[in-house]
Amino acid sequence: MEISQFKRFDMLKKPVRQRHFLRPLTWLISYPAVWAHRVKITKVEMQGIKPPYLLLCNHNAFIDFKITTAAIFPHRANYLVAIDGFIGREWLLRNVGCICKRKFTNDTVMIRHMKRVADNGDVIVLYPEARYSLCGTNAILPDSLGKLAKLLKIPVVTLIMHGHHVNSPFWNFGDRKVKHMEAVLTRLVTKDEINTLSFSEINERINMAFQYDDFAWQKDKNIRINYPDRAKGLHKVLYQCPHCYTEYRMMSEGNKLMCDHCKKEWCMSEYGELSAVNGKTEFSHIPDWYEWEREQVRQEIESCAYRFESEVVVDSLPNAKGFVHLGKGTLIHDVNGFLLEGEYEGNPYSVIFNAKSLYSCHIEYNYLGKHGDCVDLNTLTDTYYIYPKCDNFSVTKIALATEEIYKMWRSGLVPSIPSVKFQ
Repeated sequence: MEISQFKRFDMLKKPVRQRHFLRPLTWLISYPAVWAHRVKITKVEMQGIKPPYLLLCNHNAFIDFKITTAAIFPHRANYLVAIDGFIGREWLLRNVGCICKRKFTNDTVMIRHMKRVADNGDVIVLYPEARYSLCGTNAILPDSLGKLAKLLKIPVVTLIMHGHHVNSPFWNFGDRKVKHMEAVLTRLVTKDEINTLSFSEINERINMAFQYDDFAWQKDKNIRINYPDRAKGLHKVLYQCPHCYTEYRMMSEGNKLMCDHCKKEWCMSEYGELSAVNGKTEFSHIPDWYEWEREQVRQEIESCAYRFESEVVVDSLPNAKGFVHLGKGTLIHDVNGFLLEGEYEGNPYSVIFNAKSLYSCHIEYNYLGKHGDCVDLNTLTDTYYIYPKCDNFSVTKIALATEEIYKMWRSGLVPSIPSVKFQ
């Protein structure tokens, strides 16, 4: 069988309003987390704001969904959810109001679905960063948000949540029992302003609202996290040593981060700060280290030195029944985008993901706790979970490179690197 013959998820199926009999279930699942973490939900300029409206939320951990449900209580909503969330539970997710989306794709069908939700008088919940934050700071947002708001012609509201990353970081899931977390529900654009503001003005407001930093929030609130393995997994994000500049040799365990090349070590305090065991502390603030890595990647791209190529193992997710194992393939990433090539049951396939339209990409660290680090790339009809099998790589670097290459294409500054395979 060729991969083009796989049965696809029915993206055209119209979204349903959240079933009344399931609404108490969503509250029952959500409110214990609110109470356990003593979450303070603050509403700003929300007087008189009732559905329908577009709710844009930041994304740091699974608890985001629970806090969102509590923040909009008692109103019902339709959530845009990635297809992997539907695996084995499509009926349930559809009936609690979820709409399936393939990440980082421009899908006009989704706009029609969202318009239907607005016509129903419900809340449209969108996590525009489309992935958990890697280090508790805001990720790049699509430029299409302003256009979406004007097409829907409904108010825009943001929900910015604080404390979710430090409680359960993407690089080491688990509940650190952080108390006094916060969420701020803000009316950002009124229905009248939708007609008067330009796309870019709406985007500017959204991007300003999405400035957040969970580690800075932790420090400001003086929140102590005594979880003993608080640095474990951090090397997945901080993959390059700022002391010797070596990549892919960082390690972590307990409360320590270390470079296996130069042997330098850093300790992570109970307040989320780093300090060198010996010598200079290059970065005490974790997001600063991450942004330094971004700059290193950008310089590599500008000097025409960036290129990733590796043998990979590929799983396809054409529908909600589960993954189809495609076997081995090859993944190339450069300024032109991604090229995935392989063979399934004797039939070759080739998929191109153009850099000009890919503003970011989804990655996973040791997916489901057993599959390893992967890059998740999407077309409108398929999702590919791609596991590199080379010794030296970082999916974090691949994600950073994807974002920086896109920015350079947008600004017209991409160095010219012809690639025969991308023609």
